[in-house]
Amino acid sequence: MCATKTKIKSDVADNSFDTDILRTAHINCSNTSPVKYLKEQLGTDKLGLVMLMVTPLVDFADIVAQAEEMFPDTDVVACTTAGEISSSGYEEGLIVAIGFPEGDFATTSLLIENINDLDIQSVLSEIAIERIALQDRPLDMPFDFAFLIVDGLSLSEDTLAATIAPALRDVPMLGGSAGDGTSFQQTYVALNGVICDNAAVLTIARSKYRTRVFSLDHLEPTDQRMVVTEADPVKRIVKTINAEPAAREYARLVGKDPNQLDRFTFASHPVAVRLGDSHHVRAIQQVNENGELVFFSAIDEGMVLTVANPKNLADHLRQKLQELSKDEAPTNIIGCDCILRRIEAEQGQQSREMAEILADHKVTGFSTYGEQIGPLHVNHTMSGVAFYRN
Repeated sequence: MCATKTKIKSDVADNSFDTDILRTAHINCSNTSPVKYLKEQLGTDKLGLVMLMVTPLVDFADIVAQAEEMFPDTDVVACTTAGEISSSGYEEGLIVAIGFPEGDFATTSLLIENINDLDIQSVLSEIAIERIALQDRPLDMPFDFAFLIVDGLSLSEDTLAATIAPALRDVPMLGGSAGDGTSFQQTYVALNGVICDNAAVLTIARSKYRTRVFSLDHLEPTDQRMVVTEADPVKRIVKTINAEPAAREYARLVGKDPNQLDRFTFASHPVAVRLGDSHHVRAIQQVNENGELVFFSAIDEGMVLTVANPKNLADHLRQKLQELSKDEAPTNIIGCDCILRRIEAEQGQQSREMAEILADHKVTGFSTYGEQIGPLHVNHTMSGVAFYRN
């Protein structure tokens, strides 16, 4: 557990009226002094927390250093992305900022290091202490949620989410795995100037405004199943399916040429595992040089995978976001959207329509290498939190 703590903040807050509960801004990474611009665009309210979703096309360390200078008395959580979601919808090459006004939110953030060799008791104790301290503060903030950002190449998101969620008790958790575009080489998270890989940042927030944590996916399981017969669970590699070479057998089952499997194939022909009464996608990242399948999330021998068929991505997103607005439209939504959804939209020529839907519903966030919802690390979903004034 890193010693980095929440920064000490003034009790005085500037609560200038705004129709949005959150403050959001974005800028192209090619601009000079981007964080200075973002601070200006976030307005004059005193912010208790700023989240930065940073394109991998820019020097992450430089952006984090600028943020420390621009927000000296504010907690700053940052991560690299697999694409950004701004007020214009799907984007690339941006730095996106989300500000939480101090008069409307109370937050605490923890940096959890070495997550593939986790000191579980230490982490659980620290989370419990911070959660109780936040709840004991005499504030009229009855709504809460937790946001977990994880190194998307750590191979540890499943264990981490399952460990953290129970310690939060009744605080609902969502989150996303930091990305590196489609390069899959290096991902980072940061808290208050401390940059780490193989790490996560957990933010626990209380709000005076109603919040709703959600997860959505547009996939329907079919009757077509396959069994993982040989795997390396630590590296999330499936070597054989149905006792046949994994990539070749997967290609046969989905009717594709094994020599032409790519990210578009995996996005349009996902596989899922049944957990209780529901299915959760176990997304394929790539085929390695041995003809094995590398996954984004936990996999093991004996696991039964089901081929899933996607519904219309844009129609489904529109429907689900409209449902979030059934009684009242949220002023803002933070979304963690799987990179495979973006790839599927590109393949289906729905990128523009998806971007318009996200923009219409005021979704801000980033494309991820995986999503967290409660104790689960999942793929091919959007996890998020909506904010309501009433």
